[in-house]
Amino acid sequence: MRIQKLLSLLLTALTAGLAGAFVTLYLLPEQVEKTAAIKQPEISVPAIETPRQRGPFSYAEAVTRAAPSVVNIFTAKITTESQSLRFRDPLLQHLFGNMLPEKTRQRLDTSLGSGVIVSEDGYLLTNHHVIEGADEIKVVLANGKSVSVSIVGSDAESDVAVLKIDTDTPLQAIQINQTDSQQVGDVVLAIGNPFGVGQTVTMGIISATGRSHLGINTFENFIQTDAAINPGNSGGALVNARGELIGINTAIFSKTGGSHGIGFAIPFDLAEGIMQQLITTGHVVRGWLGIQGQDVSEKLAEAFSLRNAEGILVTGVMEEGPASKAGLRPGDVITRINETEIDNSQQLVQLIASQPPGTHLTIGGWRGNEQIELETISGERPKLK
Repeated sequence: MRIQKLLSLLLTALTAGLAGAFVTLYLLPEQVEKTAAIKQPEISVPAIETPRQRGPFSYAEAVTRAAPSVVNIFTAKITTESQSLRFRDPLLQHLFGNMLPEKTRQRLDTSLGSGVIVSEDGYLLTNHHVIEGADEIKVVLANGKSVSVSIVGSDAESDVAVLKIDTDTPLQAIQINQTDSQQVGDVVLAIGNPFGVGQTVTMGIISATGRSHLGINTFENFIQTDAAINPGNSGGALVNARGELIGINTAIFSKTGGSHGIGFAIPFDLAEGIMQQLITTGHVVRGWLGIQGQDVSEKLAEAFSLRNAEGILVTGVMEEGPASKAGLRPGDVITRINETEIDNSQQLVQLIASQPPGTHLTIGGWRGNEQIELETISGERPKLK
């Protein structure tokens, strides 16, 4: 009995629901239109077309292209130390200290680095600090073969050095990136010999370009990357995802000596220009003015009663140098060289050095409240000792 009542209630509810739907759809169509009218409108977002290149699942092909051109460099330097046989007692030192002979000993210091073969006839790019002061240099190719090398030239101010592998057979030179400009976010691979464990590849991206004012080199224009660079990677290759050389790994920013994800590489186009000069003349020729300067800050401008907080305050002028002959004096402010506005001392050094000696230069600036414009001819930058 109860089941019959329950079925009767269900049938009654179903019948009422169907009747309500019929009335709504066929007898009250305007109500349906009103309900549809209050629905949320569909938002159409136009597709943004961005040219993207799908990355590979593996960089093995790039490594296969580049790795055979990266070498390990081992250097040795003999250091002579003098040991004075002195008494610990001050009185004995005073009485007999000068009578004891000095003893010398030699210590062998070793270090390691990396290099990149850039030509089939054996020219090799590395860092100046990798080979600086070395009495012996040993180069081991990627296949484990040890080869003898000679130093072609080295430039301390850019930290670039060129070696020449003595060989009669063509070597595998690394492919050079000649077309693409490097952009932040590009994938890069660092190849070198970190901590002497053997050839190693690390991956990251370009974090920044044009890094300067780091105090690492005199002339700086670094590619910054988070690819792991450790001691021993110096002089190794920084390549793009196609295995083409874009830079020479040079330095890391670290408080412990290990990689913290901030590494720097010299762009190849900069290293190439230096390499060509080292091969041709054995040294790098740069322009020079013969001044010392300091960036003008707000406090400096106030202290020296300068007209504006801009340009470079000349703090020293070398006698008989190009700037001295032009009439530049300490206390003058340089704001322009030819048509280029000068913002900082690093820019000034880079600009003058990039011009060959003998270049006509117009120096614009201020002497107190008086505007000055001086003419001079750049000289040759003295070699760093």
